[in-house]
Amino acid sequence: MKKLINDPQSVVAESVEGFGLAHADLVEVHPAPLIVTRAGGAVTGKVGLVSGGGSGHEPLHAGFVGDGMLDAAVPGAMFTSPTPDQIAPAFTAADGGAGVLAIVKNYTGDVLNFETAAELADAEGLTVRSVVVNDDVAVEDSLYTAGRRGVAGTVAVEKIAGAAAARGDDLDGVVAVAEKVIANVRSMGVALTACTVPHAGKPSFDLPEDEIEIGIGIHGEPGRRRIPLAPADEITELLLTPVAEDLGLTSGEQVLLLVNGMGGTPLSELYVVYRQARRLLEGRGVEVTRSLVGNYVTSLEMQGASVTVLRLDDELTALWDAPVRTAALHW
Repeated sequence: MKKLINDPQSVVAESVEGFGLAHADLVEVHPAPLIVTRAGGAVTGKVGLVSGGGSGHEPLHAGFVGDGMLDAAVPGAMFTSPTPDQIAPAFTAADGGAGVLAIVKNYTGDVLNFETAAELADAEGLTVRSVVVNDDVAVEDSLYTAGRRGVAGTVAVEKIAGAAAARGDDLDGVVAVAEKVIANVRSMGVALTACTVPHAGKPSFDLPEDEIEIGIGIHGEPGRRRIPLAPADEITELLLTPVAEDLGLTSGEQVLLLVNGMGGTPLSELYVVYRQARRLLEGRGVEVTRSLVGNYVTSLEMQGASVTVLRLDDELTALWDAPVRTAALHW
C-alpha cells in the first residue's frame, strides 16, 4: 500500500483538518465530534441541509458545504457511517429555525444512524425530515443496503434541494423538491481496479487485470457482472442503457448528464465516456441541456466511472443553474 498518509487511524481527521484550513472562507471544521459546517453558521429562516456518510468518497460530502448546497456534512471513518452522536450536532448546527432536511444515501448504516440522530434532535425540539437517495440501477439489494444504493445522483439531490432552500422554500417544499430529484435520477458505474482502504491495507476486492466489474458500488460492492476489458464506447453503452431504460426516457425530453470519476481515472478518459453517453442519449432523441464531468463521488483511488442521468423540467433546470459556492461545486 502506497498512500500519502501518516497513521491509517488518523487519515480522516487529518484530511478534514486540511480541508478546513484550505477552505476557511467556506467552512468551519469542528473536531469533537467531527463535523463540517458552513462558515458563519446557519442562515436564520432557511431550511438547513445536512448529509454525510463514510469518508473516502471526497469531495462528497464536505466539498458541497456552502452557499446553495449543504449547511453541514458529517464525515464518518473510511467507508463507515458516522454515528448518531456525531450526526445530531450537525442537525443543531444547520438549524436556522425552519427545520432541517437530512439527505441520506441508501446504505443500512447511514439510514439507521441518521434515523437515530433525528430522534435525538426531535427530543431537543428540532424538526428533522429525511430523504433517501437510491439512484443506482445496478442492483436491488447488496450486503450494504436494502434496495438500491445511493451513489453519484446524490450530488444532484444536494445541489437542487440546496437551491430550493436558498430561494426560501419551507421544509415541506424542500423535501418535495429533493424527492422529485430522487424520482428522476439514475446512475450506474464500472470499476477497472479495486481501491485500498487505509486501515485494511489491501485491495477491497480481487479483479483480474483483463476484467472489469459492471455495476460496482462506491465501496467496492459487487456489480451486475464481470466482463473482459472492452473499448470505452462499449462500456459506456453498458452503463447508459440501463439508466435510460429505468428512467423510461422518451424522445424530446431534456436531461442533465453527469459522468463521475471514481478517484483514479483521468479526466481525459471521463470525457471519452461523456462523448459516447451523450451520443447514445441523442440517438434516443433526448436532449442533454446540462452537463457535469469530474470526480464528485469517488471511491478512494479506484479506477472507474459512473454515468448519471437526471430528467429535467423548467423548475429543476432553474434550481440546478442557481448560484452555488462550495469547495467542489461553484458557479
